[in-house]
Amino acid sequence: MSDDPRDGGPRLIGVGVGPGNPEYLTLQAVRVLEAADVILVPATEGSAGSEGRAEAVVCAACPQVADRIRRIPFSMGERRGVGPVRAESWRASARAAIEAFEAGARTVAFATIGDPSVYSTFSYLRASVAERMPAVGFELVPGITAMQALAAAAGRPLVEGREVLALVPATIGPQAVGRLLDVCDSVTIYKAGRTLPQLREEIVRHGRQGVVGVDVSLPGQELSDLATLPDGPRPYFSAVLVTPERTTTGGSL
Repeated sequence: MSDDPRDGGPRLIGVGVGPGNPEYLTLQAVRVLEAADVILVPATEGSAGSEGRAEAVVCAACPQVADRIRRIPFSMGERRGVGPVRAESWRASARAAIEAFEAGARTVAFATIGDPSVYSTFSYLRASVAERMPAVGFELVPGITAMQALAAAAGRPLVEGREVLALVPATIGPQAVGRLLDVCDSVTIYKAGRTLPQLREEIVRHGRQGVVGVDVSLPGQELSDLATLPDGPRPYFSAVLVTPERTTTGGSL
C-alpha cells in the first residue's frame, strides 16, 4: 500500500522478488514489474558488471521487461557503518531513480532479493530519493524471504504454538547469537558464510542443532546439517536455521 495520499503521482515501488527461484515471484510482483516504466536492479561488486540475482529473477519471470531494466550500484565492500563508498553508492542509486522520473517515468520499480522490508537495500534508496524528491510516493510489494524458503526446503517449521522466532544478520557476532539462543526457540541467521565456523561453535555449545542453506530455491541449492558441515567459510548467500527439537505433536501450544 502507498504511504503517500496523492493518487496519480510518481511512485517508487520496492518489489520483493524472493530468494532466487522466479516461480516464487508473487502475482502482484509480476503485475507491478510488467507495468513499471523503469525497473532498477542492484549491481554489486560481486556481479562484476554481469546479471545479478534480482535481475536474473526479473528476466526469467518477466522477459518482456528486459529493455526497461537499469542497473544501479550498491556497494557490499563495507560490512558495517556508512563509509564513503557505501554513501556514494546510495547517492548514485538515488540519482538513477530521480533521472528516470525526470525523463518522464511515472512508476519506477526497484527489484530486491527477498522482501523489501527485510534487510533490503530499498530502504536506503527510498530515504535518499525522499530527501531530493518529496513528491514521490512509495510502495512495497512483499516477497518470500530466504528464511521461509530455507524452512520449506529443510522441511522444518519455523515456529509452532508459543515458540519465539528471531531473524538476525551474522554481523551481530557469535556471542550475540548465543544470547538469542538462550531466549528464542528458533533463530535464523542471514549472511552467515564468512563467520560460519564461529557460529557453528556457538550453536553447538548451546546444545542446539541447525541446517545451513546455500542458494536456497535455486537448482544448485545446498542443504547441510550444521554439525557435519566441513570446516571453512561458505558463500555470501548462506543462511542458518536453528529450530527446537519437537518431540510431541502440538507440544508448543
